[in-house]
Amino acid sequence: MPKPVVDLDLCEGCGTCEEMCPEVFKVGDDGKVQIIGPDKCNTCNCQEAADTCPVQAITIE
Repeated sequence: MPKPVVDLDLCEGCGTCEEMCPEVFKVGDDGKVQIIGPDKCNTCNCQEAADTCPVQAITIE
């Protein structure tokens, strides 16, 4: 099953991915996105969240 990966050097913490996939992504206290449910992409469209990321910090592997 594909899993999302976040490049923390690129992530700006905009929260778009969290809005689209709240069971997968969460913006942490450090302002960077954390993957809280790597196996929950069946609850949302992780690829769309990755494609929507303004800095392309998310890849699906």
